[in-house]
Amino acid sequence: MTAVAEALELNRVESHLNPPASYDLADHPTPTGREETWRFTPLKRLRGILDGEESDAELSWETTLPDGITTSVLASADARAEHLPPNELPAALAVERSGACRVIDVPADWSSDEPILVRLHGDHADTLVWSQLLVRVGHHARATLVLEHTGSARYCVCTSVVVGDGADLTMVTIQDWDDDAVHLGRDAIRVGRDAAVKHAALSFGGDLVRMHTNVDYDGPGGSAELLGLYFADEGQHIEHRLFADHTAPRTRSHVSYKGALQGQGAHTVWVGNVLIRKVAEGIDTFEENRNLVLTDGCQADSIPNLEIETGEIEGAGHASATGRFDDEQLFYLRSRGIDEKEARRLVVHGFFNDLIRKIGVPAIEERLVRIVEAELSKNVSGKVL
Repeated sequence: MTAVAEALELNRVESHLNPPASYDLADHPTPTGREETWRFTPLKRLRGILDGEESDAELSWETTLPDGITTSVLASADARAEHLPPNELPAALAVERSGACRVIDVPADWSSDEPILVRLHGDHADTLVWSQLLVRVGHHARATLVLEHTGSARYCVCTSVVVGDGADLTMVTIQDWDDDAVHLGRDAIRVGRDAAVKHAALSFGGDLVRMHTNVDYDGPGGSAELLGLYFADEGQHIEHRLFADHTAPRTRSHVSYKGALQGQGAHTVWVGNVLIRKVAEGIDTFEENRNLVLTDGCQADSIPNLEIETGEIEGAGHASATGRFDDEQLFYLRSRGIDEKEARRLVVHGFFNDLIRKIGVPAIEERLVRIVEAELSKNVSGKVL
């Protein structure tokens, strides 16, 4: 039994925002929209994904693999021995319907500054794709993995990331779909003893994107930094849910997500939750979410949560804010001869820049700056605030 399994056995506390994990579809009732975990999601816009229709369609895969990195395919039944079980219906359906699991292996002690690149592309908005992915990072390895999603599809994926003791992983997932795509994704990460994980979720495209990122710990000393950046335009729904489950002592989690909204009907949702179990003494955690509303007609929901079962902790806190442009910043820039449109553009770039720099992947950082610029150049119907 792993350390995290022993911790869960001894600490049977379950989070009210994170149902128990199970491969059995019967353990995951079909959402009605009244559940706390689904009340923000417009179920009709999922376009039948929750019905569990069978499909053998796949996204096209294009990979750039540094020397030493290997990929393979496991039968779904075999993958369950290492996969982290799903804790919501879409992820359970992805495991049940996909039939096979793609695997990315990073050997023990492997190290490189060259990122592992996986480009996934869909060709049609009506195509339903079920998928599961397992990422195995060996002890004391150091790697960067980038997953990029483009094109159109109805895509539902269950991803498990198992990070060995002393390893260091940076994982970036980019949702840059066309405007008619639907993406439901769950990334579950198990952090080994004294290992470090940085996970960045970057969401821009798609009609509806709902990402669920979970972290737990397989030993003391593990650290997780969960970053996110999103930009919702007219009519888009972008939803990010985070769960840090402190299942070992002296572990750390830090969550920082930033989003911007513009256009009528743009809607973003961020729900962060940290569960500090009785065994997790000496942990340190903080979660924050900041939203910048650029026009009227937008809605940003931001809900941080802490569930604490022990008082023997180093620190625990959260912060959330949603607002429009900073009038003082705009005044300062305009007083120096910068016109209002350019001043607003500079404020938005300043809002995102510190988080972009934290990602630590230069090629991704440069691309994010270009994406933010492209988003700002779009014509929106809403009135500028």
